[in-house]
Amino acid sequence: MNKLICFSVIIFVRKYYIHIPILLIYSRLLFSAIILLLSLTQPQYYRVIISTLLVTGLITDVFDGIIARKLGVSTVKLRRLDSFIDQIFWLSALVGSYLICKEFFKENTLLLGVLLGAEALTYIVSYLKFKKEVATHAILSKVWTLTILATLVQIINTCDSSWLFATCFYVGIITRIEIIAILIIIEKWENDVPSLYHAILIRRGKPIKRNKLFNG
Repeated sequence: MNKLICFSVIIFVRKYYIHIPILLIYSRLLFSAIILLLSLTQPQYYRVIISTLLVTGLITDVFDGIIARKLGVSTVKLRRLDSFIDQIFWLSALVGSYLICKEFFKENTLLLGVLLGAEALTYIVSYLKFKKEVATHAILSKVWTLTILATLVQIINTCDSSWLFATCFYVGIITRIEIIAILIIIEKWENDVPSLYHAILIRRGKPIKRNKLFNG
């Protein structure tokens, strides 16, 4: 019986393991809904739970791409879906943070507006030029994601953030400028462009090296 169970598990894993990346991607959609619900209802330990979901969501974001590339299922469609759900996840986290700590957002309305405007501008440029959303997955943008996570966790748990929020703001502006520059430089839509330097190489028709952990 034990051998039969083990054999069945092996068959199941072999048959469905290729779906792991997309399950990790969609898990962030579920986390988004839970974060918003907890932010609205604010039950006991909701701050800890939301912080845990944010960290877990970031981990799934890191590993969905790595696993997809290892399994050979990293397609353009999957990367575009990844980018789309990432936006939903982080926007949900931002809305949740606002519901928890409205005063912080009122005090930093201008900076937040500039940052969100810069993010929106990257999508406007991409849609105007390529009729597609942004999916560059630049390495520097991944660094910005870490600062977003740290800032949101601090805001959710303390309703305050000083130098960490400032760091997040400036890194965010720099990375949005880089993405816009990448979009302007490349002649056709590309996903997984590691940096501005790589965009210049692509424009010149030269091959680029992508980090296996971050860009396949």
